[in-house]
Amino acid sequence: MGVAILKYRLYEIDRIISRTLAYAIVTGLLVGVYAGLVLLATEVLQLHGPVTVAASTLVAAALFNPLRRRVQHTVDRRFNRARYNAERTVTAFAARLQNAVDPNTVQADLADVVHAALEPTHVSVWLGN
Repeated sequence: MGVAILKYRLYEIDRIISRTLAYAIVTGLLVGVYAGLVLLATEVLQLHGPVTVAASTLVAAALFNPLRRRVQHTVDRRFNRARYNAERTVTAFAARLQNAVDPNTVQADLADVVHAALEPTHVSVWLGN
């Protein structure tokens, strides 16, 4: 476990909590899907045998990555709000930058975006000609 933490840079506690929560949610959802499919196939459709269980396993395995990505995105957006807000701020700035032509406006807007996204103690912007 220590090697995995060091190898994949998981020593940031918020990242560990985020991943643990996401994988716990995904595991619970996939267990529910698997159990539901097995019960549906064996009790409702009256299909018995190893093919039913294998098909349910394959469906649950196929759902893992898409479900994990969506759950991880939701957990990150919910619990890592500062980074999510910073990404939205930078994206909005990039959209405004396409229409900006005045260097002074760009300079002021860039300083505001950097201050909002990174919260530094001092911001200065130099624009070359």
